[in-house]
Amino acid sequence: MVNETVKRHVWQRFVREGVLDAARLQKRIEESWYMCQKNGVNPYDGKGKEILTPDQLRIRLEKNDRLASIAAPLMNRVIASIHQANTMILLTDNEGYILATRGPDPALKQASKINFVEGSRWTEDVVGTNAVGTALRTGEAITVVGTEHYSVASQLFSCSAAPIHASDGTLLGVLDITSSVEDSRHEHMLAAVCAAAFAIEQQWAAMEKMDEQALVMTASFYRQHSAAIAAVSASGLVVWMNDRMKEKCQTAVPFPLYELPETVWVQDVMRDVFNESRSYQIGRLVQFSSSKKSPAVSGWTDTFHYRGVIGTSASFQHVLWQAERVAQTDAAVHIHGETGTGKEILARAIHENSGRQNGPFIAVNCGAIPASLMESELFGYEGGAFTGASRSGYQGKIRDADGGTLFLDEIGDISEQMQISLLRVLQEQEVMPVGASKPVPVNVRIVTATHRNLIELVNKGGLREDLFYRIYVFPIALPPLRQRLCDMKLFIQDYQKRMHWNGTVPESLIDVFKQHSFPGNFRELFNILDRIRILYGDHVPAELSPADVMISLETTDGTEWSSRQEIEREELLQALKRAKGHAPTAANELGIPRSTFYRKLKQYGIN
Repeated sequence: MVNETVKRHVWQRFVREGVLDAARLQKRIEESWYMCQKNGVNPYDGKGKEILTPDQLRIRLEKNDRLASIAAPLMNRVIASIHQANTMILLTDNEGYILATRGPDPALKQASKINFVEGSRWTEDVVGTNAVGTALRTGEAITVVGTEHYSVASQLFSCSAAPIHASDGTLLGVLDITSSVEDSRHEHMLAAVCAAAFAIEQQWAAMEKMDEQALVMTASFYRQHSAAIAAVSASGLVVWMNDRMKEKCQTAVPFPLYELPETVWVQDVMRDVFNESRSYQIGRLVQFSSSKKSPAVSGWTDTFHYRGVIGTSASFQHVLWQAERVAQTDAAVHIHGETGTGKEILARAIHENSGRQNGPFIAVNCGAIPASLMESELFGYEGGAFTGASRSGYQGKIRDADGGTLFLDEIGDISEQMQISLLRVLQEQEVMPVGASKPVPVNVRIVTATHRNLIELVNKGGLREDLFYRIYVFPIALPPLRQRLCDMKLFIQDYQKRMHWNGTVPESLIDVFKQHSFPGNFRELFNILDRIRILYGDHVPAELSPADVMISLETTDGTEWSSRQEIEREELLQALKRAKGHAPTAANELGIPRSTFYRKLKQYGIN
């Protein structure tokens, strides 16, 4: 207690007089105090003031999904081994935002009193000297006890934090263990947090190596491509080059991408490559030319007609890059994307840029047709084939698409019997109408789409494996709107042009759009713009409040769910109950990413 009394006296004299007896403080604490004083941090406050909204936190969790996924089981093990009611462990990103917390309710409740919670930013310039913020700034592990904290809000705590680095030295985030200042074991916490941070770094390095191998496997498809193509890891290293690139560049891989002079090597196309579950980016494929003249941002899509907004998003430009190439073939295409991302628009673009562009484009929503009618709707029927059938018969959607493209949306919703019948069409290029005695030859290209994960569907027995391999020849993943927010103004301008609307959306509302997760994607955005146009016409008030036009699913009551949705909603509620309301723990129990868990909570109106 003598040492603590001395420290409080040292702190009091410093905040009152600016005088510091440096011999009584470690160097890192001393320099941090001076920095906090210079930056005007309030020593008598220190509660978290920069706290993310739920939507902002979801976006940040998605960005750091890989780090959080690696850290979660380690955090659980550490907190289980401590068995202290006043101790918690937390993870921040490299900007100091708290991504996840673990600990008993008393510790979490005590921390919440100073806003030491998920979504809060815990840096020195915001809350004063603290283990998280000081570790972020210095890149070193540190323990900060009691009045070593610059601001009073944190002086009841002892905190030990260790930075987490990638193998190339990039700072990923910080792991922190916080306990009551009276806890006599806080001296041992630094070793525990350093060991856990090191374990995270080791797993991160192992996953980076696996990611590199997956990236090279994806890139190998382009080994003999006529253009110069390189695979660039997420850390910016060129890890693979195709034959054409090797002819132009004699440098041995790996090497940093920035070593290729921009005056000689021009990046024409960038394709983002994601891990198998698409939860994070593992790298990108880059196409180069040796021309000194830089091409237009979207010049490579000049020959590909697309009715929607292309924009500047690299992830969507990659989608069009894929679509442009597969359109020149008759390969079966599968488009995967969330509801409202524009799957049919892309399917139509593939058709209109193909050799079948003069043939029909027939779109069928498999999820909207009753199972009992699906067979006759797709395959047609002979006159009088069944009760109620037309005497003249019905050709069916597949024969309607003869010579063109058949787009089957929500392909994951068709029955097993229909899967068998559809497989025959794909294998034999012929269709057997209901009641017919012989098949009818057809020439159709199949493009399928769904918001569901077909690989998971196959593993669960919901989709035949042989059909999967017939339709999953060339998969294209459509990015959600939240990954294209940089083009928000272009989307609004496109809407204005199509609707002949001269209204102006306020900049303040556009800023809100850019922070919104848009679970309904473009459909949700266009609904919002519809409301603005209907309510205000061409005279939109500059001070328009988001609450006036945006609808949150969290406020919907009395919603009628399907039986499947009811089951899923109940699973979420029970998981939350078992986790005592702690969403990250519930998400971990269900084995789904927290970003997905939060989205489902919002979808089902669970607060």
